[in-house]
Amino acid sequence: MLDVSFTALSDRKVKPPAGAPDPGLGSTAVLLAEVRKGDAEAREQLLARYLPMLQRWARGRLPARARDLGDTDDLVQVSLLRALNNIDAFECRREGAFLAYLRRIVLNAVRDEVRRSMRQPGRAALSEELPAASPSLLDRTIGHQALEAYEAALASLPEEKQEAVILRIEFGMGYQEIAEAIGAPSANSARMTVARTLVQLSELLDDHR
Repeated sequence: MLDVSFTALSDRKVKPPAGAPDPGLGSTAVLLAEVRKGDAEAREQLLARYLPMLQRWARGRLPARARDLGDTDDLVQVSLLRALNNIDAFECRREGAFLAYLRRIVLNAVRDEVRRSMRQPGRAALSEELPAASPSLLDRTIGHQALEAYEAALASLPEEKQEAVILRIEFGMGYQEIAEAIGAPSANSARMTVARTLVQLSELLDDHR
């Protein structure tokens, strides 16, 4: 049985993560268009914008038994570079869509790494002795055992709602940033979108209890 609660999570004050997107760098859509033209500077700007926040996110997703202290950042960097090398496969509809797209790619890489580590019992035993990274807000809220159910429930929602929850709960963005990322008219509108979506997620997760 899953014990999952999102109560008051959407109103929790969250410190913006290191490496959060800087609006001064230009919109993601513009940078992606330049990358498609072969602009190396735009590519570097996207790496600088998204790499630190994705690395921090991934550290909270890999269990201690699967985490080498120096390997997680490399895993994320390789995933991001692959995404940029195949950028024609992505259609940028909103600012928040690209981060959600990258998160999905990194999540798949994390899952592959976990499966690989499970096939190496000696290495896994050694890794469990290493200190775990600080858990993410999501991990502290619903627990590791519920993450797979959360992912399945999240995937069943419309993309805009997925992005709103991911940006708030997993990346700690403020409501004004979220409003700009998902095209909401105001910060309050973004807050309401997050709150209502969390209620939907809770109802979907009840099916797993």
